[in-house]
Amino acid sequence: MSTLVFIQIRCKPGTTYSVAEAIALREIHSELFSTSGEYDLLMKLYVPSGADVGVFINDNLLDIEGIERSLTTMTFKAF
Repeated sequence: MSTLVFIQIRCKPGTTYSVAEAIALREIHSELFSTSGEYDLLMKLYVPSGADVGVFINDNLLDIEGIERSLTTMTFKAF
């Protein structure tokens, strides 16, 4: 079973749309939203079963030009 994580992404000023486009082109997300507040984007991501969450995010997301910071929230069993 895959692991569901939510990732908040802060982009460098003026890069939010290009970061969102780069994420969309990689087709790794389930859902992607523009948000207000401290972070610019919110991404829902299913990490493949058996994959290390940190390595997967680092290798597939954090090398996108314009990402300044991210905050990952792990999820557990739903009620």
